[in-house]
Amino acid sequence: MEVAIRHAAEADLEAINAIYNSYIVGRHTSFDREPWPLAARRRWFAKYAATGRYQVVVAVADGDVVGFASSSPFRDKAGYDTSVETTVVLEEEATGLGLGGRLLAALLHRLVSEQIHRAYALIALPNEASIQLHERFGYRTVGTLDEVGHKLDGFHSVLIMERDMSDPADPMRRSADPPATDG
Repeated sequence: MEVAIRHAAEADLEAINAIYNSYIVGRHTSFDREPWPLAARRRWFAKYAATGRYQVVVAVADGDVVGFASSSPFRDKAGYDTSVETTVVLEEEATGLGLGGRLLAALLHRLVSEQIHRAYALIALPNEASIQLHERFGYRTVGTLDEVGHKLDGFHSVLIMERDMSDPADPMRRSADPPATDG
């Protein structure tokens, strides 16, 4: 399968929304309870650009968007401006093919020059695949919010992982292209 990773465009929003909404229904990994209407996704996308701290990249296979990664404000307070939350979401059929790693590498590669100090991943547990993905890219566990979210008739904890984005020796800074990943 030929896959291209590129910045998201307005034309990608229906696919992005469908992929994300598939995680809302029947899964604990998103604490949203109602699918997003496309109008809400458009408002969400208006906050992103091809440069800056907040970006969205997509994986396109055979002309179809099969996943995306984004960086969003960590918290809505000025003192947190140099921190972002990163998210990676794939169509179920696209998991296990290494696309999550390619998306996260592309996103981090774009972000290292954007004056970001820390990147955070908040992972609803259990989700070993996501933990391993983030560890491969230098995220480390810094805490757990115990049973912070309720969905599917149960409470779920959220693992907080952190990545230092200020290291001048960061491998994401070394070339024009993101480094190859092993999955």
